[in-house]
Amino acid sequence: MSDTEAADDAGGALGPVLITGANGNLGRALIRRLTRGAAPRRTVRALVRSERAAAAIRALPETDVVLVDYADEDALARAASGCDVIVHLVGILKESSTTRYSDAHEGSAEALSAAARRTRCLRVVYVSILGAHVESSNACLASKARAENILLAPPLETTVLRVPMVIGGDEPATRALRARTQARFVPLVRGGRSLEQPIDADDVVEAIAATLVRPGLAGRVLDLAGPESLPRRELIRRAAALARAGSPRFVPIPLAIARAVAGLAARFAADPPVTPAMLGVLEHDDCVDPAPACRALGIELTPLDETLRRVLTGPDA
Repeated sequence: MSDTEAADDAGGALGPVLITGANGNLGRALIRRLTRGAAPRRTVRALVRSERAAAAIRALPETDVVLVDYADEDALARAASGCDVIVHLVGILKESSTTRYSDAHEGSAEALSAAARRTRCLRVVYVSILGAHVESSNACLASKARAENILLAPPLETTVLRVPMVIGGDEPATRALRARTQARFVPLVRGGRSLEQPIDADDVVEAIAATLVRPGLAGRVLDLAGPESLPRRELIRRAAALARAGSPRFVPIPLAIARAVAGLAARFAADPPVTPAMLGVLEHDDCVDPAPACRALGIELTPLDETLRRVLTGPDA
C-alpha cells in the first residue's frame, strides 16, 4: 500500500503534524521530508524550547514554529489544537544538573498525553530507544520505557519506534564515527566488543512518515534497526576502510575503569561528558531482527556500506 492509499484509508484530508523537539537533526530532516518530500505532503507545527532552537528551523517551508515548555500541559494543548497527529522526539541520553530523565521522558510524556486527550489529537508517534524496558537496571532505558507506557495508554493511539544509533547528517554518532576513522589510536571500552546496529537517519525519517498514515499501527511497539549488527570495533574498521583512512589502532579500556570515570564525572561536573547511565546505553548490545518492523512500515533499509560512504565521503561529510 502506498502512503497516499494509506492516507486515504486514514480519512482523506490530512491536517498539520505537531513535532516536539523539532530543532534536532531528526526533527529538521522530518520537517523537510513532510513538507518537501514524497506525497502526501503535510504542514508542520514545530515545537521548540528556546528562541535559539527556533532560529534553526524558521526558514523551513510550511512550518509554524512555537516556543513551549514541554512540561506545560496548557501550552502543549494550545499547540496541538487543529493537528491530527503528534511526533514526539523529545528525549535525552545524558542527565546533567539541570536535565533529568524523569522530566525529559516521563514528564514530557505526561504533559503531552494530557494535551492530546484535551484536543482529541490522539494519534502519536513516539521515537524511543532500542533496549528500553521498565525493568532495566539502566536509568535511561527504564525511563524511556516508562514514557512509552504513558503514551501507549488509551485513549491515545500511539505507535512506538525504538531505534539504535542513528547515522546521517549532523547526528552526534556520525560526528563521533568520522572522528574515529581519522584517529590513529581509538580508545574503546571493552575493546569495542559491544554490538552496534546503526540505522540510516533517512530510514528513520521514512519510518516516521510511514507511521503517520498507518493508523493500524496504533498500540504497536516496533524495534527498528539497521540491516547489520556488528561489534563497534568492526564498524569503525569498516568506516575507516570506506573512507580510505587506514586502519586505526584500538586501545581497550576496562569497563570497570570506564564506569569509575563516568561516576566521578557525574558526581563532580555540572555537565559531564559521560555518565554511568549514558555509558550503559552506549555499551548495550543492539541485535534485533528489523524485518517485522520494515514489513509493518512498508520501508526498505539502506545497506550499511551505502550509509557509511555517504556520511564519510559524500556531501554529508
